[in-house]
Amino acid sequence: MNQELTIAFIGGGNMASALGSGLIGKRCGAHDVHVIDIEPKALQPWAEQGCSTATVPDDTLARHRIWVLAVKPQFMKEAVAALRPFLQPDTLVVSIAAGISAATLGRWLGRADEPWTRVVRAMPNTPSLIAAGATGLLAGSSVTDAEKAQVELLFKAVGELVWVQDDHAIDVVTSLSGSGPAYVFLFLESMIAAAVAQGMAPEQARRLALATVNGATQLAALSPEDLSVLRDRVTSKGGTTAAALQVLNERDFSGTIAAAMQAAATRAAELSREFS
Repeated sequence: MNQELTIAFIGGGNMASALGSGLIGKRCGAHDVHVIDIEPKALQPWAEQGCSTATVPDDTLARHRIWVLAVKPQFMKEAVAALRPFLQPDTLVVSIAAGISAATLGRWLGRADEPWTRVVRAMPNTPSLIAAGATGLLAGSSVTDAEKAQVELLFKAVGELVWVQDDHAIDVVTSLSGSGPAYVFLFLESMIAAAVAQGMAPEQARRLALATVNGATQLAALSPEDLSVLRDRVTSKGGTTAAALQVLNERDFSGTIAAAMQAAATRAAELSREFS
C-alpha cells in the first residue's frame, strides 16, 4: 500500500465509485479515502467499505493529499468555494468535470493574480465504469512527476490514459474518447437496425454486432499493422465489403466523423469559455 495515496472524492457518484473500486484494497486502504456528497444515500456504499464520509467539507478533507472533484460542472464553482478553506500547500486537485479549463479551476481555487497550479484536469469516459475507459490528463505547472505517477495509478485503475499539453488538447480528447462511446453506440444501433430490416431477429443482430465491434477493436489493439491494412484484408476486390465501403465513401463517412468530432471539440471550448 502507498500510504501517501490519501484521496478525497468530492462527489461520490458513478465515476468516483469506479475510481474508488479500482484503488481501495489495491493501491490504498478504505481508511485512506474520504468522500463528500450532499446526498447521504450516495455515501452509504462508501461508508460500508470503511471510508470516512461527510455531507460538507471539514477538517478531515485537509488531511487528504489528493482531491478528486467529481461534481457536475454547473455546481463546481460553488463546490470549490466551500473547499478552499481546507486547501493545504501540498494538496493536489484533480478535476473530472467536463468544460472547465485548468486555468478557470486554478482561479477558483486560488486568486486571479495567483491561481492554484497544483491541478490536474482529467477527461475520462463512461467505459471507465467497467474498468475499460480512456482518460486524457493535463497537469498544471506545479504538479511534480511523482504526483503525476500517483494520478496515473488512479486512472490506470479504470483503463488507458494519455497526458496532453493544454486545454485545447483536452477538448480534442473530449471529441474523441469522451464523446466517442456515443458514436460507437449509434454505429451499433444502426448496424442492428439494418440487420433487423433485412430479416434477422433483433437479439441475434445485437449479439453479432456487439461481437463484431468488440472483436475488431481487440484485433486492432493486438495487431502491429495499420488499421488500413486490417481493413484491406477484409475487403476483397468486387466483394461484399467493397460494395459496403463504396457506399460509405460515397456518403463521406470519414468526413462525417471528422465534422462530428470537430463539433464536439468546438462545443467543449465554448463550455470552457462559458464557465470561465
